[in-house]
Amino acid sequence: MQKRTKIPVWIKTIWTRTKPIAILLMQLFLLFTIVFRVVPIPLSPLMVLRPSPIKKEWVSYKKINKNVMVAAMTAEDPHFATHWGFEFEAMVDAVEDNIEGKKKHLRGGSTISQQTAKNVFLFPGNGITRYIRKGLEFPLTAWLELMWNKRRILEVYLNIIEMGDGIYGIEAAAQHYYKTSAAKLTAQQAASIVICFPNPLKRNPLKLTPRLQKRRNKYVRWMAGFKLPANLQP
Repeated sequence: MQKRTKIPVWIKTIWTRTKPIAILLMQLFLLFTIVFRVVPIPLSPLMVLRPSPIKKEWVSYKKINKNVMVAAMTAEDPHFATHWGFEFEAMVDAVEDNIEGKKKHLRGGSTISQQTAKNVFLFPGNGITRYIRKGLEFPLTAWLELMWNKRRILEVYLNIIEMGDGIYGIEAAAQHYYKTSAAKLTAQQAASIVICFPNPLKRNPLKLTPRLQKRRNKYVRWMAGFKLPANLQP
């Protein structure tokens, strides 16, 4: 019989020392996903790390204009209502684009569910930290899809995502940029905010470049024929 490979002592030592921490973190995560299923999320890791004063105001799903939801899905995740947290074809395409090495073509392929899991529970980072975060993102996303419904995921996403320097959530963005509420945003205003999601610190909905304006107008045309599925109706 072939002998079983022994696990190195140093690996056993690391596991022994980190096991209690891993179990504690898992328990906290399970608790938070249950609590945050109904309770507004007060802070995200990104909010803690950013030096700017925080502008945020939680708004319930029913008080977010349908234009915002449709704009977010149109731009970020058209199949959000039907997938189980992942768009594997988009992820493969993203990897292939990233391998090309042209930074202007880089994209993440993350769904709204993945971005929600990242924004709620994980810290941003580059290099090796980014790969660790991506590894954790998969089980966290699957768990959110199991514990929360689609409306809750979209509600949380639109309430905690960064939308400018110190600006978090669609209500704060609507007030800051358009002096209105999330309930009253027009299709063009919603699309202008959403198009800034990938780079909110460098893009401004009120000062879009001609290229971004053209893309914004394309989103608005798409939105006109996009209807919220039954599982996302308020």
